[in-house]
Amino acid sequence: MTWIAPEVDRRTEPYVADERSMLQGWLDRHRDTLLTKCAGLTPEQLVRASAEPSNLTLLGLVRHMAEVERSWFRTRVAGQKIGDLYFTDEQPDSDFENLDTAGAEEAFAVLRAECAAADQAVAHRALDDTFTMADGRVISLRWVYIHMIEEYARHNGHADLLRERIDGVTG
Repeated sequence: MTWIAPEVDRRTEPYVADERSMLQGWLDRHRDTLLTKCAGLTPEQLVRASAEPSNLTLLGLVRHMAEVERSWFRTRVAGQKIGDLYFTDEQPDSDFENLDTAGAEEAFAVLRAECAAADQAVAHRALDDTFTMADGRVISLRWVYIHMIEEYARHNGHADLLRERIDGVTG
C-alpha cells in the first residue's frame, strides 16, 4: 500500500492572546498549513516540480522547513550542538534536492518532530532572550518567531501554487 500524506487538523490562530501565545499560535497555524497543502498526495506527487522551470517541490518545502526549524530554534537560540538534517557544505540546497519518494513519510515525521523539539527548546525562554550570530548580530527569540512566521508564509504561498498545479486543489 502506498503512503499518502495525512490530513491535518489545522489549528486556528488566536484572536486575542498575550504576545507569546499569539506568536506561537500563528507559527502553529503556518506549520499546519504547509502540511495541509500536502495532504492526500502520494510521494510521487510530493516530489513533482510542478511549476517549471523551478525545481521546487512540496516534499522539498517540508524538508526545508524541518531544517529551518532545527537551525533557528534548536541550534541558534537554544545552542544545541546537533548536526544539520539535509544541508552539507558541498550541497547547501540538499533539502530541496536529492528527493526520493521512499523518504516522503520519514520527511513528514522529521518535520513534526523538529517542530515539537523546537517548541520544547525555547519553551522556558523569554521573547527578549538573545543569542549572537556568527557575524556578530544579536537576535532575540521574538525576532526568530517573526522570521519563522514569515518563512512559512512565503513558502506556504509557494505550496499553494505547487498544489494547484499538481491536482487543481486550492484553498
